[in-house]
Amino acid sequence: MTAAFVPIESTCAKVPSLRGLPAVLALAARQASTESRLTLTPIPAGQTLTTDSMTLLALGINHRTAAVDVRERVAFTPAQLDAALGELKRLPAVSEAAVLSTCNRTELYCVTSDGAKSVLEWLGRFHRLPVEELTRCSYQHLGEEAVRHLIRVAVGLDSMVLGEPQILGQLKDAYQFARNSVGLGGELEQLFQHIFQVAKQVRTETGIGENPVSVAYAAVSMASHIFDDFSRANALLIGAGETIELVARHLKEAGIANLCIANRTVSRAERLADELGGSAIGLEGIPHALENADIVIASTASQLPILGKGMVERALKKRRYKPVFMVDIAVPRDIEPQVGDLDDVFLYTVDDLQEVIDENRRHRELAAAQAEELIRQGVNAWQHLKRVRSGGEVIKRYRSHGEQLRAECEAQALAELDQGRDPQEVVAQLARQLANRFMHHPTLALRQASGDDRQDILQTAQTLLLAPADSSQDPS
Repeated sequence: MTAAFVPIESTCAKVPSLRGLPAVLALAARQASTESRLTLTPIPAGQTLTTDSMTLLALGINHRTAAVDVRERVAFTPAQLDAALGELKRLPAVSEAAVLSTCNRTELYCVTSDGAKSVLEWLGRFHRLPVEELTRCSYQHLGEEAVRHLIRVAVGLDSMVLGEPQILGQLKDAYQFARNSVGLGGELEQLFQHIFQVAKQVRTETGIGENPVSVAYAAVSMASHIFDDFSRANALLIGAGETIELVARHLKEAGIANLCIANRTVSRAERLADELGGSAIGLEGIPHALENADIVIASTASQLPILGKGMVERALKKRRYKPVFMVDIAVPRDIEPQVGDLDDVFLYTVDDLQEVIDENRRHRELAAAQAEELIRQGVNAWQHLKRVRSGGEVIKRYRSHGEQLRAECEAQALAELDQGRDPQEVVAQLARQLANRFMHHPTLALRQASGDDRQDILQTAQTLLLAPADSSQDPS
């Protein structure tokens, strides 16, 4: 392969006078600087071409690794999130952070310099839990595996209900919260955008999102095994968030007779109740509403149980011990575990929904296999983008070096013009000087590589240093 060289001398070979020459010299210098393929200043001792010593970390606890009583102790309430993100990002080893906390998982996404060590220790301090206990029930993914895990979470492949769509919305909320709290930098910002794009592709091109199944649906499905006819049953829903809204819609579609929604903020409960033809009450109205409730499903962000054993006992007495079906979807739990000891109460938690969920999972296995292939492609695409970005610092240094050489040669040429030297001689010297300075370091490196029989370097040099002979692309 031969280089396609256009001598700089030819650019200004017929300059009749000094008029306009400084501009021509500057153009020639810039042209030479741009056309040079590669000249780098030596890398300082102790450094490498790797510009990013930080690693992506996904650290978490979920329904597979810990029971509900552990998950509720590790969960972050909305009120805690802002302070938690601030503390997490102030760790010396952490440069970026985001937190996802749902009823089934708590996960921390960080860009860190020491793997999971400092993040795991911080999680223990924040929740006042022994690190040893967290280590036993947590998982951690680094680098490429962290990206793969995050995409699987986003598309619902790691959820209790395979393919459930709510987790993507929750992940977007976690991203937005971290963004507003200045927890994100370039790495996580770009990663989340990539993940959302891949998740959209997976849901569009596979059947993973068809026939939506969620914890909410599983709860209603379990109730349907106990109540043959929903049209004669009354339901009390505690909370007014996304999960309860889904429960309410599923119950409405199943033909529930009466729907009562209790929430701390009554206006939110009223909006949902008005839409679905139900009634709304505040939390203080729960004891009375319990007397008529055949189905009770709770999912709030409360740190303390809302339904206690005494309250339920009094309600059972009023309803003459007619059985009540209860599902506690919340983490931490909304219903005291002791309520399940009452003879006429059938209490289930999110962990008890697993059997229903397993049945639904089988119907999505084919779509999940298709999704895994798209996820593999998504991870590869991310790795490619990251490799491209990692060359940014090298490119920046290269261009800076070229600009420095150009400025020095241009300044020298202009100074000689001011001294009255012949313009054609100045231009010729400028061309030789630029060419020599740009080629000096690569020439030394190539001689060394040749002497060491480094054919890999010589082959790479042909790609980097020699433009194709028929190249017509304007380097400017």
